Amino acid sequence: MQTNFSKSQLEDPEVREAERILRRCVHCGFCTATCPTYVALGDERDSPRGRIYAIKDMLEKGLDAKPEVSVHIDRCLSCFSCMTTCPSGVDYMHLVEIARKHIEKTGRRSLKDRLIRRALMEIVPYPKRFRWAMKAAPLGRRMSRTFRALNLPELAAMVDLAPAGAPRSGRFRGPGRASPTGVRTGRVIMLAGCAQQVLRPEINDATIRLFARGGIDVIVSAGAACCGALSQHIGHEEQAIKAAKINVDAWSKEIAKGGVDAIIINTSGCGTTVKDYGHLLKHETEYAKRAKDIAAMAKDVSEFLDAYDIGAPKRWSSLKVAYHSACSLQHGQRVTAQPKSLLKKAGYTVLDVPEGHLCCGSAGVYNILQPEISGALRDRKVANIKSLRPDIVAAGNIGCMTQLGPALDVPVVHTVELLDWAHGGPIPPGIEHLARYSTDVPQPKRSVEDYIGA
Repeated sequence: MQTNFSKSQLEDPEVREAERILRRCVHCGFCTATCPTYVALGDERDSPRGRIYAIKDMLEKGLDAKPEVSVHIDRCLSCFSCMTTCPSGVDYMHLVEIARKHIEKTGRRSLKDRLIRRALMEIVPYPKRFRWAMKAAPLGRRMSRTFRALNLPELAAMVDLAPAGAPRSGRFRGPGRASPTGVRTGRVIMLAGCAQQVLRPEINDATIRLFARGGIDVIVSAGAACCGALSQHIGHEEQAIKAAKINVDAWSKEIAKGGVDAIIINTSGCGTTVKDYGHLLKHETEYAKRAKDIAAMAKDVSEFLDAYDIGAPKRWSSLKVAYHSACSLQHGQRVTAQPKSLLKKAGYTVLDVPEGHLCCGSAGVYNILQPEISGALRDRKVANIKSLRPDIVAAGNIGCMTQLGPALDVPVVHTVELLDWAHGGPIPPGIEHLARYSTDVPQPKRSVEDYIGA
């Protein structure tokens, strides 16, 4: 793509980066076929190619963001399916982040939009605040219809997505260390997350149990917090940078002690962000090197376990598992085969969801800010899952689980919860009725020689 930035414009490092990205686009349009919003709406302006043209025009002309442009940028899910499809390697992820930051700096949002975005930023990344919000959700759910009548669909979506029951507490609560009972074979840092530890703390519990059985120390570092994804995705990069710095400082202290094999992340949306810390903090002199090193150490839980011997399963089942591949995992991190491979090795029958490349509509807080489009994408995903007639759905991202769970008639659990169950852990909550379809695997008896050598 030809660009016409002036020399003075190119003195701005963000404009230089945008120009570099724009020049790779060859207008081929392959991205339109895999873009969820274009598939749903059929509007070129809601495709990656259309947004690229709009961003180019806005930045080249030095224009303040106008509603007729920002509305289409806001509709982008940041699913990055376009990047998987693009034959030219256009770095759309960072281009749309530049555009969002420009919109927040120069555009004008309604008071309602500003308040909702601010509320999300001040509540969701903070577990204590989010827990209190979840406790109040049942009262808010009674007002769902009223919110819609008052043209507040975002608030209606917010309370509708909240779990019906009171938030639960996990068994393992950080910061701290969970150590294996047997021989220690490794040491990892785990990101405890923010929303996930409130919505489904059992995911962290299952991760820690699975690692401990494999001989791996799990560290939840004191001071570590939200990864910064939410703030970054709605254009508040300064908040994302602040969150990233907090984590880099916390994890650097643990890494300095030595022997850290990886930083484990079991929420793929967070994983995509942490793996990008090197880019996010590249202009922060005191953090750039450490951020790059930490990004290289970040691993999705399935990515790490696939390369690590966790032993044979202790429980076998005939359950059919529809594997939902979160966009942040398959497109953002290019982790695709590992979760399915682990589930198959654990004895499950794994089913591929049709149109698996299309987003379910969760996308962080997209299902709150864009409830209509999100709902249409959810319904499409649900129909594809139901066509498989699975017993259960597995996913690697809490956002997807929250989005799909209420709309399905089968339970949705995290991949690591199923792995933990197969390897001797408790049955994940919500699937107790499926326990009868599993059997314990006979464990080999130790020989006399084994006892002598012990």
